[in-house]
Amino acid sequence: MSEAHHSSASQGQRLHRGRVEQAPVGEAPPARPGNRDGAPGRPRVEGRARQRALCIASTPGEADLVELGELLRTAGVAVVGELVQRREYPHPNSYLGPGKLKELKELAAALDANVIACDDELSPRQERTLETALGIAVVDRTTVILDIFARHAGTAEGKLQVELAQLEYNLARMRGLWTHLERLGGGVGTRGPGEAQIETDRRLARDRIAALRRRLRDVHASRQVMRSERERSELPQIALAGYTNAGKSTLLNALTGAHVAAADRLFQTLDPTTRSLEIGGRTYLLSDTVGFIRKLPHQLIDAFAATLEETRRAALILHVVDASAPEDELDDMMRAVEDTLEEIGVGERPRLLVLNKADLLDELARVRAVNGHRDPGSTAGALLVSAQTGDGLDALRERIDAHFQSQLSAVELLLPYAEGARLAELHELAGELERTDTPEGVHVRALLSPSDAARFARFAAPHA
Repeated sequence: MSEAHHSSASQGQRLHRGRVEQAPVGEAPPARPGNRDGAPGRPRVEGRARQRALCIASTPGEADLVELGELLRTAGVAVVGELVQRREYPHPNSYLGPGKLKELKELAAALDANVIACDDELSPRQERTLETALGIAVVDRTTVILDIFARHAGTAEGKLQVELAQLEYNLARMRGLWTHLERLGGGVGTRGPGEAQIETDRRLARDRIAALRRRLRDVHASRQVMRSERERSELPQIALAGYTNAGKSTLLNALTGAHVAAADRLFQTLDPTTRSLEIGGRTYLLSDTVGFIRKLPHQLIDAFAATLEETRRAALILHVVDASAPEDELDDMMRAVEDTLEEIGVGERPRLLVLNKADLLDELARVRAVNGHRDPGSTAGALLVSAQTGDGLDALRERIDAHFQSQLSAVELLLPYAEGARLAELHELAGELERTDTPEGVHVRALLSPSDAARFARFAAPHA
């Protein structure tokens, strides 16, 4: 999710067939392919990282492997080079064509890479073919993202969700782990112990998946109780949504005075966090959830369905964008968020576009950012803010207040003095209101949302 501004990761994790192992991994700066002794293209690195990845991509157009490199560094893996093949579609068996595969093997040896990281999700066949041909570990983008999620999951719910996503992803990749036990031949009597072991592993994995889903249903039931308590308060709900590392957690802290953990790394926040937000005497609920990314694995969307429920229930979504990102990357990030919002069913929900990290922009870049970007679902123009310095936050509060004010209707109520609790609730919902004490009770003029007005309709003043 979003977090502060400046990237670092000195402690890493090993990526190994879906398991996460802590390993002190040094960082290497990104490098273009070069030779092993530090010729041009490969900067010298003090010490040697435990895992050294060579990034690959197969694409018909330009390939940008910067984000894959950031994902790897977040997982504690050093990036030593990259190789891109231009082709209409990846090779169905080996992802890269035969000639490029040979070139990749030579380059990996020259750069002393011990991991190949692919920018796309590989099929089980492609992954096996690459590992057999290259003789070193091969991970794809989905594996790296799942590994980062496993590292950052802090709550019981988050850990269960990540384990479920990893198991579902790895279930189809179990074939081949027991090939040394297989027996050749066909027909009756040729069913070898390798095949039996694979079936046993798959059954165990499916049983574990079923158990995880049951446990998640229990956790979700508990979360639903808390959510119901919030809904009974009838406070308007606002959700922060955006690309990972756009600064959403920092923005939540700046708006609400909370102290949610925020760091400049991808997927810092996995679990939903809700805090109260006071604007103009009214109270809102502001929720921060997991950040989005291009090619977000569908296993994660499924596993984190309950977490994303906070976004689905919001009356307003603040689409937070890292305004300091390069223009082409920024457009891709916005499109990825919009696509994910559509996928989880909130594409039509009212949104405000919030361009964060204004403190990293000069004056000309600020003007370009505001004039050059608009969220198709946004109710107004973009707002430029800095969660780090507080610049623009007052304007954001005013914009939020104006959005909800536009949906309010004026009501006149007469509450009996015995209904003190309802009067206190009305104060919380309406913020500022006009109150007049009369012999019959408290006469109130207030602005309420349609749902709140319906709840208080039985107290409508006789002459209203």
